[in-house]
Amino acid sequence: MHKSGFVSIIGRANVGKSTLLNNFINQKLSIVSSKPQTTRNNVIGILNDENYQIIFTDTPGYHKPRYKLGNYMIKSISDGLKETDIIIFVANIRKEIPRLDLEILEKIKDFNIPKIFVLNKCDEINSKDIMDVLSRYSKILDFNEYIPISALNGKNVDKLLGLILKYLPNGPKYYDSDQMAANNEKFFISEIVREKILKLIRDEVPHGVGVEIVSMKYDDEKKKYNIEGNIFCDKETHKVIIIGKNGEMLKKISTYSRQDMERFLGSKVYIRMWVKVRNNWRDDNNHLKSLGYK
Repeated sequence: MHKSGFVSIIGRANVGKSTLLNNFINQKLSIVSSKPQTTRNNVIGILNDENYQIIFTDTPGYHKPRYKLGNYMIKSISDGLKETDIIIFVANIRKEIPRLDLEILEKIKDFNIPKIFVLNKCDEINSKDIMDVLSRYSKILDFNEYIPISALNGKNVDKLLGLILKYLPNGPKYYDSDQMAANNEKFFISEIVREKILKLIRDEVPHGVGVEIVSMKYDDEKKKYNIEGNIFCDKETHKVIIIGKNGEMLKKISTYSRQDMERFLGSKVYIRMWVKVRNNWRDDNNHLKSLGYK
């Protein structure tokens, strides 16, 4: 009997949700950085097998929103939980259960579906500390399963997959067998650019950045994609930082982005990016919609 279903990955920012999705799919779908709120949209990855199809939703990190963009991200988390079949709650080691974790547990406690508690980064702590953390969380919410993993190096990820399959319902294939994602290509291309900005630029600048791909065309004669886009930021001073001295930072962002795009698309890429200032774009509904935050 073929199994299929929807699995939502939920948790605070920077606990390793995106790394876990990428590990499951064996493809870089969700961008990863050390900065909070890296994931802004629900990223949907599809794991296909002859006997099952799992549709994973990597949700944004749960946080207290300061802008309308943050409100959109929190709404995305709620949307990701609608009609899901299994919830994977991801946490990492803390001396006390973080307040945001308690808020998440309160939100999911009444969902009458299987819930799996995942303690990530278990390779960084000893077995006694692992058991202490699992015990503390079990007193707050009675999960169906508890498992320590390391999403980065793959430790116990195969066992976690086995637990998911244990609770996955019987069902048809919702997507074609060769499809690995439900988001469109422009979304992933814009996320690649944003990831490079997050990794190359420090402080508050990356949090005020949005990326729009305005054109993406394949040149059959030259066998390459021509991609053009805009990088939006909040302030003129941020624009100066993103461009860099003599345009060096923007050149570096574009070069690293192009390399990842070529791996993702399996084709040569020519990319041109412009940096534009849009004051308070994170609180502008129209601009948020134009960037895909609907």
